[in-house]
Amino acid sequence: MTPAHPDRLIRLPTVCELTALGKSSVYSIPDFPKRVTLSRRAVGWRLSEVLAWIESRSAVGVKS
Repeated sequence: MTPAHPDRLIRLPTVCELTALGKSSVYSIPDFPKRVTLSRRAVGWRLSEVLAWIESRSAVGVKS
């Protein structure tokens, strides 16, 4: 991300929409970006890390 667009945290529905993965897949894929704890019952993911993960998957031709 550029300084004009600082990295932001996205919640699970957005992660699922961007990756076309289900909830359980997001939590079970070993190399998926780590979640960030926001509160006792809320987590998020860094958008830049999720986008980089998507790019790495398409770069090697792996289909999710």
